[in-house]
Amino acid sequence: MRGLWAGLRGHVLRGYVMVVCALIGSAAWTGPGNAQSFPSRPITLVVPFAAGGPTDTLARILSERIAAELHTTVVVENVAGASGSIAGARVARATPDGTTITIGHWGTHVLNGAIFKLPYDVIADFEPVATIAMGTQLIVGRKTLEANTLKEMIAWLKANPGKVTAGTAGAGTGAHVAGVFFKERTGTDFQFVPYRGAGPAMIDLVAGQIDIMFDQASNSLPHYKNGAIKAFAVTSPTRLASAPDIPTVDEAGLPGLYISYWHGIWAPKSTPKEIVTKLNAAIVTVLADASVKQRFGELGQEIPPPDQQTPAALGAFQKAETEKWWPIVKAADIKAE
Repeated sequence: MRGLWAGLRGHVLRGYVMVVCALIGSAAWTGPGNAQSFPSRPITLVVPFAAGGPTDTLARILSERIAAELHTTVVVENVAGASGSIAGARVARATPDGTTITIGHWGTHVLNGAIFKLPYDVIADFEPVATIAMGTQLIVGRKTLEANTLKEMIAWLKANPGKVTAGTAGAGTGAHVAGVFFKERTGTDFQFVPYRGAGPAMIDLVAGQIDIMFDQASNSLPHYKNGAIKAFAVTSPTRLASAPDIPTVDEAGLPGLYISYWHGIWAPKSTPKEIVTKLNAAIVTVLADASVKQRFGELGQEIPPPDQQTPAALGAFQKAETEKWWPIVKAADIKAE
């Protein structure tokens, strides 16, 4: 009897050990640190603004091709609100296994840190993955605006102080900051109208419900080319290859009003380096595709050279932009409304 009991006990113990080992093995296989199996699940690419805007457009151009490179599904998820900071908090809290990443830009990953009291750090709580595009802004207006040049637009603004409306993607966004700088440089005054993204704001500009925007070229160019809005200047020292008829701010009479609206991809902090490397390699391959370059160019976006597409390059550039813009934003006392 004792021998039977000892045999049963040994059998149960061996079974218990096997179950524990199986569970440990399963945890090791599915855990965030197992980069070898990445990606074993679909990837969610979080867009911090509404569908149809410039950042969303870039995300959708990339997502299908990244999915093909990594042999998985990439789901684009729009998490709009608070100038992109709601999406930022969602990704910062996500499991760092590479299955939740975000697209962002100068506004979401630089300006927001100076303007909002965030539940996360725009630098410390993310792993840079890749710089994907360098863009600029356009100063645009509704089609029926009386002015046809930037100088005429400034004169019109001065003749109508406080009456003109400027659409933004929310308080503290790049469009808002650019508008504040424009006010200070020109001595003009107008009202900001916040939207949940640049896409919805552009819909109202085309409809004539608002007067002007300081908008990403990727959002404005299609409407300008269709004749639905007017474009007064590019906020860069050089003209856009995709719209060479639009003058620079220097040429239009407002020299030095330069704003670069760059985009990047980030993962949550502590995402394993091997996973970041896999994501970066897929993105770099996609950015080298001729059709992607063409589509980006049509949107007024330039793809940076390969040495600027690395995680380290994005991290260094983001830090440099933060050191440049935070003192400017705080000196101007720009706050979330």
